[in-house]
Amino acid sequence: MASVTVRGLALCTTSLLNFAFVFISGADLIRFVSFRAIYHNITGETTLCRDSIPWSVALRDSSVLRALAVDLGLLALFIVQHSLLAWLPVKQALQSVLGPLNRTAYCFTTALALQILMRYWQPVTNAPCLWSVRQAPWSVWFPLLCFSLHFLCWAIICSILMIFDYPELLGIKQVYYDCLGLGDPLSHKSPRAQRLLSHLRHPVCLELGVVLWLLPALSLDRLLLAGALSAYLALAHSLDKQDLAYLCVQLNSKMQLFAQPHGGSADAMPNEDTDDHKKK
Repeated sequence: MASVTVRGLALCTTSLLNFAFVFISGADLIRFVSFRAIYHNITGETTLCRDSIPWSVALRDSSVLRALAVDLGLLALFIVQHSLLAWLPVKQALQSVLGPLNRTAYCFTTALALQILMRYWQPVTNAPCLWSVRQAPWSVWFPLLCFSLHFLCWAIICSILMIFDYPELLGIKQVYYDCLGLGDPLSHKSPRAQRLLSHLRHPVCLELGVVLWLLPALSLDRLLLAGALSAYLALAHSLDKQDLAYLCVQLNSKMQLFAQPHGGSADAMPNEDTDDHKKK
């Protein structure tokens, strides 16, 4: 009994430490993707671009090419980590070794890859911007608009993650269920919910697209970041009509629940499908 308690305590401690690390990495990502990109020159730092340099000269500059090569390598590191650990054979191998900490390890390595990317990212300052809003009054109002929309998008992203069972996505629920002997929390979801999650584990494509592309100035390195992550998000999902129909059913059920304050309870989407559980 003591060994079981010690094991459970160790699993919970590891999971909570991972949650703290992922939370810090998420805050750093918001700063890196949004705030620094919008207000890069407020503190008097170097300018984001040099529009006086022609593209023909900039694309032959060794410092520009070196920075782009480093940034491309960092993006490749993140994409390989994110894809390799989600590949079914690797996933099964890690599951046999790590058990309930498999998802925790995946989230930890993802946060670590993001920290490396943000720490060693090389801004390209010796090249022109692809666009730059510098005409008054838009030089003031457009950054403010970008900031407002970025804030709204990040709020929506956080809300969606909560709806999509955030503890399960971070691996906390797997540890909790293992300590209680309940098995994998994914097995408690309906087949339609499992099918949806197999196609869509990152339900924030539109919001991330807005955050990546809507900026007062788009530098060459930001173009590489936004283009690579947008392409990866587009290729990583395989939603179909059945998934869309399931999401519509879940959304309608939530709307009916909100319209009836004294109605019955319902779990967060897409944790379970009410019809399937009634049949069972």
